[in-house]
Amino acid sequence: MNNLELEHDHSISRREFTREWVLAMLAGAAITMTGCGGDDSPTAPSQGGGGGGGSTTQDVSGTVSANHGHIATVTAVQITAGAAIASIDIMGQATHPHTISLTASQVQQIGSRQQVIVTSTTDAGHQHTVTFN
Repeated sequence: MNNLELEHDHSISRREFTREWVLAMLAGAAITMTGCGGDDSPTAPSQGGGGGGGSTTQDVSGTVSANHGHIATVTAVQITAGAAIASIDIMGQATHPHTISLTASQVQQIGSRQQVIVTSTTDAGHQHTVTFN
């Protein structure tokens, strides 16, 4: 078999090429879209943002004291906005709700990876301390 015959055996039509190209582009878009976001761990803050007082564009999870399924997360959108948050639901996987509130200053501190400690509402006869680092 000569080189011309080998090239012909491995050639694809314009339609096949276009289809493969579109699939490759969509696969790249799916990877990009699923790669966004932060760590939603209920017990530890997400990593990133450079630490040391720099700002972040990732969600930040707080550590909940005496935790039994609660999740406290300040989203990247909330951090970027830098405004006060009247109520964050921290129910998570628990069987009862709690909420926390943050001032604009506290949201900005969380975005800068400074420690912020808040107390949740009292529900089911108890409350929790939430620490963001």
